[in-house]
Amino acid sequence: MLVSINWLKDYVNTQQLPPAELGEKITRSGIEVDAVIDRSHGMTNIVVGYVESCVKHPEADKLSICQVNVGEETTQIICGAPNIAAGQKVIVARPGAKLPGDIKIKKAKLRGEESHGMICSLQELGIEGKLVPKAYAEGIYVLPEDAETGSDVITNFDLDDTVLELGLTPNRADAMSMLGVAYEVGAILSEEVQLPEISYNEASDTAASMLTLNVDAPEANPLYVAKVVRNIKVQESPMWLQQRLMAAGVRPHNNVVDVTNYILMEYGQPLHAFDYDALGTGNITVRHAKEGEMITTLDDAERKLSGHHLVITNGEKPVAIAGVMGGANSEVSDSTTTVVIESAYFASGSVRQTSKDHGLRSDASSRYEKGVDPNRVIPAAERAAQLLSELAGGEVLAGSVVFDELNKEEKIVKVSPDFINSRLGMKIPFEDMLDILKRLKFDTQAVNGQLVISVPTRRQDIQIPEDVVEEIARLYGYDEIPATLPEAETTPGGLTPYQAKRRIVRNLMEGAGLLQATTYSLTSEKSAKQFALEETDTTRLLMPMSEERSILRQSLLPHLLESVTYNTARRMDSVALYETGSVFLKGNDELLNEQEHLAVAMTGLWLDNSWQGEKKPVDFFVLKGIVESLADKLGIQLTFERGQMDDLHPGRTAFIMHDGQRIGVMGQLHPSEQKARDLKTTIVMELNLAALLNLETEALVYTPVPRYPSMSRDVALVLSKIVEAATIETVIRNAGGKLLKDVRVFDLYEGDKMEEGKKSVAFSLTYFDPEKTLTDEEVINAHDKVLAALTEVGAELRS
Repeated sequence: MLVSINWLKDYVNTQQLPPAELGEKITRSGIEVDAVIDRSHGMTNIVVGYVESCVKHPEADKLSICQVNVGEETTQIICGAPNIAAGQKVIVARPGAKLPGDIKIKKAKLRGEESHGMICSLQELGIEGKLVPKAYAEGIYVLPEDAETGSDVITNFDLDDTVLELGLTPNRADAMSMLGVAYEVGAILSEEVQLPEISYNEASDTAASMLTLNVDAPEANPLYVAKVVRNIKVQESPMWLQQRLMAAGVRPHNNVVDVTNYILMEYGQPLHAFDYDALGTGNITVRHAKEGEMITTLDDAERKLSGHHLVITNGEKPVAIAGVMGGANSEVSDSTTTVVIESAYFASGSVRQTSKDHGLRSDASSRYEKGVDPNRVIPAAERAAQLLSELAGGEVLAGSVVFDELNKEEKIVKVSPDFINSRLGMKIPFEDMLDILKRLKFDTQAVNGQLVISVPTRRQDIQIPEDVVEEIARLYGYDEIPATLPEAETTPGGLTPYQAKRRIVRNLMEGAGLLQATTYSLTSEKSAKQFALEETDTTRLLMPMSEERSILRQSLLPHLLESVTYNTARRMDSVALYETGSVFLKGNDELLNEQEHLAVAMTGLWLDNSWQGEKKPVDFFVLKGIVESLADKLGIQLTFERGQMDDLHPGRTAFIMHDGQRIGVMGQLHPSEQKARDLKTTIVMELNLAALLNLETEALVYTPVPRYPSMSRDVALVLSKIVEAATIETVIRNAGGKLLKDVRVFDLYEGDKMEEGKKSVAFSLTYFDPEKTLTDEEVINAHDKVLAALTEVGAELRS
């Protein structure tokens, strides 16, 4: 909202405060002033000139030599505007004048002819081109004939003004008008608000004799007022009106349209002017549009209407989209002599939906959407009739044509002083509360210790006691609210167990040399179910940005592998990435189950100590070691089972298990998948991290450094190739008893010297007693039990 200080002074005494100081007070009261704009831009020596003669420049077709009377003298000025002509009153910047942009005017010689100054357009005075009347958009501005030659343009034409740009929040629709801002400033400065005095002469004929009104949708249009003004002369508005509109950010058109826009800015009530003769029927009917009905709006766009759109019709066809934009078929033109002024209350929901459907957002629709004051609808129509009578020579027909089923009663809010002070944490005296409410023009009574407040309809944001608390706080002064520490017990911040474990996971992954990646949660149809730990239906977006980002992912690996491919394609031969993120699985109730997963993808070299001649490529067991380290760090027992999954190598894939439940998968990419992604050997893993971190674990207990020595025994076993080392390890641990503390695989042999279908696996067994030194006999007894158990499961000692 742009607020002209000069215009504001018509309604409230600003106490001659400097604009910046007034803006600061408004900001401190709760409405932020985003900018303070000086319309004069520091301009000087700008006067009214009279063009006595105008002839073509002999050396330039597009230039004219003008003899301009500037009051004290007649001087020669060269002008290039296409609309310059003798007999015009124009804006002249004399030599020494200063224009916006720190431009200084000097005497000059153009194509051999002297020029003593410059004839200015409005743009050269700092007015935006979009606000300049279309007739003068490409040339100089022509002043009214009664402008006094030689007088100061800045002072006489309201350019010595300052505009406040208000940053309004959606709840402050009341401040979207000059009167609304006047009430706000009046409350801040304890000044009275002067409303415009409305008076005009009425014709003997009545509006009802020329116009009939039908409202077929009272729920969307409970109040409609129409006034008829005839014998008007459509012409340019007076300079004061044009300047006020431009200061408010509105382009002037003609006196009829400008009056409707002026009332919009003054009262916050949208109006619309219909050409009475163009209506053709002498009837206005408000109804919902017929499905598929068409209308051409004022922007010359043809629009298709739906059944829920509210339209104004002439009884037969639409002439306006209610609250949004008028129709081109009833537009006011230079030939218009009689107008119908519409002032109405349209339901905010209806206007909002219509505006959204058509992609039309106007000054009128924005005010209807937030809610206009029901008690200003009729005064706004009367004010428009007054101005049309004064500025267009119109004859106002007696009375109005009205449909009125609107509730205009004021809202009653009750609140106690104790409630207000308890919410603010301070002690505002009761008299101060009453004074603030009086300044806000809220009719207030003290009844049984409560404030009974009748809220004006212009303040539709005041609905509950807390709203009153806010009003009192902002006008009493937020700076007056004491700063105190909370009296309640405080709880020190900290991480939840889940958050602490997640941090352990990330620290371990990064400590192991992996880099964190973050990828999209949306994927394509092809990748949606790839590598998913659970099979569920996919979830597609209704309006995706593209087909490649149209479905919620069920696995982190597809996009993580895309990142690996992206890096290897740029000569990053060794890549190790991890990601923690959400996957989205659809449950039986069709609701989404969002799970946090952990995924890893590795390719290239894991160890590269070139100076030692040592290189170790990534393989299955490197990643398995990282997973085991993670389990150990979290205090969780994980096991691995041979598994199969599409797009993973059939002989190098394992499911990660906990307590018999599958919580993850790891393995090498299938050769065909590696080829498709242009990758070398690549190892991947994905875990249901949420399930892992939500497991209850025992507190970590540290074991003291042993005082007694341990004893080791190595055993090499010949096994069938289909027997897993983990199975044999379990047999050894179960048979070793309490003295067996550790079992570790340290060798695997499958060479030519082994029988077909056999392999050799060597284990190192560590025996230890924390209470004493073990004897050979104790170790032999425990070890013999292990060997016996191995024999029972078909394992043979390798000779």
